Amino acid sequence: MLAIDDIVVHYGVIEAIKGITFEVNKGEVVSLIGANGAGKTTILNTISGLIPATSGTISYKDKPITKASTREIVSSGISQVPEGRRVFSGMTVKENLEMGAFLRKDRANVQKDLERIYKSFPILKERLTQDAATLSGGEQQMLAMGRALLSDPELLLLDEPSMGLAPLFIREIFNIIEEINQRGTTILLVEQNAKVALEVSDRGYVMETGKLVAAGPAQALLDSKEVQRAYLGG
Repeated sequence: MLAIDDIVVHYGVIEAIKGITFEVNKGEVVSLIGANGAGKTTILNTISGLIPATSGTISYKDKPITKASTREIVSSGISQVPEGRRVFSGMTVKENLEMGAFLRKDRANVQKDLERIYKSFPILKERLTQDAATLSGGEQQMLAMGRALLSDPELLLLDEPSMGLAPLFIREIFNIIEEINQRGTTILLVEQNAKVALEVSDRGYVMETGKLVAAGPAQALLDSKEVQRAYLGG
């Protein structure tokens, strides 16, 4: 579904991504793990068209999207839940959710998808008229995920969904990630909490300072002594 081929990304003169190649197949949950500053968020933002690639190609369903605009990328079926949630303050929960459907033309199906989101995130239905900024961190994460899902994506990019959340909310969020995947959405997951990310993933890639240093089935990475020492506290 998604192919990243020898992507290089610069911030000014700094080479943040150093020729990365990987792929995400339809129906998978694939994790990008690594320390803070490894380049994981940069990869997601490059896929979404928020940061231009210096060189290399990104293909989605066999079509190049390296030079596409963010609007075109979202319209093609890719949606991103950004690091830090970034809900729209001063807007209600319902208004935030509706922003996710901004580019959709199938208005009749939007209401059906809203009801599905309320089923996955019942707390949001209870808070529809509440200012999004007054939600807890975990509730804002649910809102950001619901907003992204309302664009009806085939590929969901999740950036640090556990950041700043209490352990109880982390487990709840990752249970929902598994449910979303089981309903047919492919997921590329960036996460510092390597253990919980790999536990819900089919495969994983390990990043260090802009490069991939390991890859394989999620269970193999969980069992790897090297990965355990570096990322799992083993």
